[in-house]
This record gives sequence, structure tokens and C-alpha cells, in this order.
Amino acid sequence: MVAFWDHGYRATSLQDLVDTMGINRASLYDTFGDKYTLFLKTLNSYNDNYVKPYIAERKRKYSPRQAVVGMFDDICDRVEAGEDRNGCFIINTALELSPHDKEVSKIVNRTFVYLEKNFFRKMIIRGQASGEIAKSVVPSTASRVLLSLFLGLRVLSRNRPEKVVLNAIKSQVDALLPPGENVALSHNFSRSLRRRGRKVFHDAAQVA
Repeated sequence: MVAFWDHGYRATSLQDLVDTMGINRASLYDTFGDKYTLFLKTLNSYNDNYVKPYIAERKRKYSPRQAVVGMFDDICDRVEAGEDRNGCFIINTALELSPHDKEVSKIVNRTFVYLEKNFFRKMIIRGQASGEIAKSVVPSTASRVLLSLFLGLRVLSRNRPEKVVLNAIKSQVDALLPPGENVALSHNFSRSLRRRGRKVFHDAAQVA
């Protein structure tokens, strides 16, 4: 995977694969058949061993809104730090091969559908059910826009865009997912407690 991710399909030679995998050419042909077959297996492996586990972890560890917003924040932080110059393997492949290769296009599209429907849309629906995301959000529309923002961010990440661009993307994500009733109530309650605390402190100071 590393060789294809670093160089792309066309620029990766058989020798690159042999060197990276630590096998000889005969073993590569015996095991995978050819470079193209190995590449398709690598794309599917990337989905199974990276994309899906990453999404599952975000669903497990975070609330619905934070799972989505935090993902964009994390990517932007890595991009700003210069730690994400290789971009996303699937999106790099989409740009290089999808317009010309039906098999690759199928794998890429499955990944995009998975992100849009099984992550973004599900998180919006769950967030609305829990009151974390406003009911006014249309899940199908917002999830498609989120996917578009995600794809754009991953393409831009290869060129380390300016911070103002990254902040604009994060602002759009925030705007797409306005807080729901529970978040608003919690925020208002917290503000009320802070005001009450300041009043108690002020009264105590006057007594003293």
C-alpha cells in the first residue's frame, strides 16, 4: 500500500513493489497475479483496514456532532502541521484513475457512499434524535455537502493550504450542523450558573 500511496498507480514500478513488500517478482506474480490486481486488492484493504475502523472509532468515542466536527478539526490540524502531505489514498486514486477505470471507480464510489450515508448522514440523524443537532437540518442534503467539503479538504491537504482556507472549511461544517435543543439548553443553563456564581461572589464580597 505504501508504494501506491506515495507514488500513485502509474508511477509505481514493479521494482518499487518488490522493494516495499520484501519479496521477489515471481512471488508477487504467484500471489497477486499482476500489478493491477494487487492495486485493486490494496484499495479494498485500505477501506477495510483504515477507513471503516477509523469511522467506527469516531462513532464509538464521540457524540454524533463531535464525531463529524472533530474529524474535520483533526484533519485541519494535521494539514496545518504539515503532517498530511500524502493526502487520502482513495481520493488520490479517484483523481488519477476513476475517470478511466470502471473497477477502480466502483471501489472509490463505494467508499464515498459509505462516508456519506453510514457516517455523515447517520451521525446527523442520531444527533437530531439526541437533541445535539438542530431538527432543521436535512440529513440527506447536509451529508452530501459534508462529503463534498471532506473531499475538497483532502485534495487541498496535499498542497498545505493557508490557515484561512482551513478555518473557512471548519466554519462551513459548524454552520451545517447547528446545535439542537439539548445543546442550547445546556449552554443556557451553564451561562445561568456562571451568572449566579458571579452574583454570589459579588454579594459575599460586599458582606465582607
